[in-house]
Amino acid sequence: MTTLKCSATTCMYNKEQLCSKGDIDVTGENATTANETSCGSFRERSGNSVTNSCASGCGCEKIQIDCKAHNCTYNSDCKCTASSIHVDGSSAHDASDTKCNTFQCNCGV
Repeated sequence: MTTLKCSATTCMYNKEQLCSKGDIDVTGENATTANETSCGSFRERSGNSVTNSCASGCGCEKIQIDCKAHNCTYNSDCKCTASSIHVDGSSAHDASDTKCNTFQCNCGV
């Protein structure tokens, strides 16, 4: 599994920059830069309520990451093989406001 740090603190699954969802999807099928990727699992936290899927527990540091960014060096059969990634999106309101900062294009540029 991959170690995840997530700065999308507006996400309902974010708990102390870890993910309480257990697994995420990185999107960006034809991405050639990190800005063209996103966390497809992002869901905006509503109001002041704590709606984490694991409200009584803590976020997970190591999770399963399904990756649809086919051009990424770390994508192997749609699974992330990076030892760690960082999902960015500190003021995100939807998935398109997030990105996988670890993305590295293997597009031969």
